[in-house]
Order: sequence, then structure tokens, then C-alpha cells
Amino acid sequence: MEYNKEIKNRLKRIEGQIKGVLGMMEQGKDCKSVVSQLSAARNAIDRAIAVIVSTNLEHCLRESMEKEESTDSLVKEAVELLVKSR
Repeated sequence: MEYNKEIKNRLKRIEGQIKGVLGMMEQGKDCKSVVSQLSAARNAIDRAIAVIVSTNLEHCLRESMEKEESTDSLVKEAVELLVKSR
């Protein structure tokens, strides 16, 4: 699977968030602010995972349907990936 520009940009923004948290720690920001920013980064990571899994699933489903293969295992695998990521 080829990862598109949107997914890479999401990850770059997450990287920026993490660097921002490190900066907050170096500045001695309070715990509540740091945890809030870490929570925002975690939510962004969860969304990135969902986009990657759904994009991959769509790609795999299209390929399987073109070959007239069963898609049950693909959907099951995608669901398992999402559950494991939580």
C-alpha cells in the first residue's frame, strides 16, 4: 500500500505536537497542560490509525472484488487491527 500525502501530513502534525509537549516540559508547564496536550496527540494518533486502516481496507477490498475473491477475512483483519490499536 502506498501511503498518501494526507496520512504523512497527519503524522508530521502529530510529531509537532509531541515536540511541543517536550518543549512544555522543558518550560516547566503544569501537569494538567502537559497531559492535555498528550491526550490531544493520542487522539490524533488514533485518528491516523483509523485513516490508515480504512484506506488499506478500501484498497484491499477493491483488489479482492476485481479478482472475485472473498472479502470476509479482510474486514475481520481490519477490525482486529482497530481493536488492537485501542
